[in-house]
Amino acid sequence: MAVGIFDSGLGGLTVLNAVQERLPDVDFLYYADSAHAPYGVRDAEDIYQLTKAAVEDMWSKGCNLVVLACNTASAAALRRMQEAGVPEGKRVLGVFVPLIEALTERQWGDNSPPREVETKHVALFATPATVASRAFQRELAFRAIGVDVEAQACGGVVDAIEDGDMILAEALVRSHVDALKRKMPEPQAAILGCTHYPLMEEIFQAALGRDVQVFSQGRLVADSLADYLDRHPQMVGQGQGGFYTTGMPARVSDRATQFLRREMIFQAA
Repeated sequence: MAVGIFDSGLGGLTVLNAVQERLPDVDFLYYADSAHAPYGVRDAEDIYQLTKAAVEDMWSKGCNLVVLACNTASAAALRRMQEAGVPEGKRVLGVFVPLIEALTERQWGDNSPPREVETKHVALFATPATVASRAFQRELAFRAIGVDVEAQACGGVVDAIEDGDMILAEALVRSHVDALKRKMPEPQAAILGCTHYPLMEEIFQAALGRDVQVFSQGRLVADSLADYLDRHPQMVGQGQGGFYTTGMPARVSDRATQFLRREMIFQAA
């Protein structure tokens, strides 16, 4: 039984890398739905059905706990999956929780009423589907008041990164930051609301300015997962990790190896 890390493509490798560093004794199974990537331009029903099918496949491969290391899937599918019910002994978690914990400086289990927080102006960079869902704003509103969130749909960035065209990705990031700053000239914080975006974190930071605090997900998710497994040790288990894709394994392996600069061999899901 390995802990599952799911993403529509390769962006979740930024989360995988962080959780492996944080939890070196845990086996991880990474699953990329590359045949259907990117999710960010799909409608909510399509995202839900694809995510549900992938998570069920991961459960069948021995994962009792699956982390949706995909903001689009977390935004469009997680709540619906949890409300529909998951099999006994299985769990599925998203990646918004650690971000909101960090931004509001309060633990997820803190059920006190929403309160004022220091950060008032927040830029959210995400895929079109995540922006359309308003899931981040909804979850944030449960815990904080008086926070102005300006969302920028970053079309094309995921595709450029998946294609390995980092020059195009950088140009797109700068363009999207410029568009955001026309709507919110002085953000105090920025959320990189897609697991692909940490690969461009330095570009986001440079375009935003050094006085803007950039929240990137890898370390935050890793710390949150470590805390969860401390509280639920039965979800760790001993099992067979590995790398799976619904796409072409050879191509995905090459791209993944470039991403993390270490050899990664994917097999067909």
